[in-house]
Amino acid sequence: MVTLQLRQLSVPPGHRVILHDVSWQEFEAILEELGDHRAARLAYSHGTLEMRMPLPKDEKAKVIIGDLMKILLEELEVDCETFGSTTFKREDMAFGVEPDDSFYIQNHAQMIGKERIDLTIDPPPDLAIEVDVTSKTQLDAYEALRVPELWRYENGKLQINILEDGKYIESEISPTFPKWRIFEAIPRFVEQSLTLGRSPTLRAFRQWVRKQINPT
Repeated sequence: MVTLQLRQLSVPPGHRVILHDVSWQEFEAILEELGDHRAARLAYSHGTLEMRMPLPKDEKAKVIIGDLMKILLEELEVDCETFGSTTFKREDMAFGVEPDDSFYIQNHAQMIGKERIDLTIDPPPDLAIEVDVTSKTQLDAYEALRVPELWRYENGKLQINILEDGKYIESEISPTFPKWRIFEAIPRFVEQSLTLGRSPTLRAFRQWVRKQINPT
């Protein structure tokens, strides 16, 4: 058997590495060795560990989408707690996943001040965001951990997935924002940011939201 160390492994941006027969203890050890301040995202599903390295354009899209989400919540006066790319995992289920961004909205109150998440006690995030193709490993983890809503942004399109009977179904309506055509608005403003820039785009989005709330 050949044993390699993590420092010998290099994942180019936009690529994934899939490792099989990884025990939960090995998964935990890898998380500890890699630490919190890293670009790579991990997903674990019953012994399969996937490591992916986002492209710079995906990172920019992730930030913009997160900013748009926060503006919408602020303007609607909806409280939330954000947990970014926190590792959500449960040993008893043998699943773990790290979204590009995550939000507690309906369950925000019980997450205030939390520094560590224990999904045997705490609820999963109400909404998670993934930029680029979400793999089978990731989807299995999100479904198993029962994340109610998953946004998947890829190639200028936003797909909204809602958990029903333990499986995701695609929807044009976000349960979090049922009166808003999120799947159209978010891609439009993300695309706009590529030419207009981040700050002007966020200002334009805030103005658009306010106009929708008070059309007169």
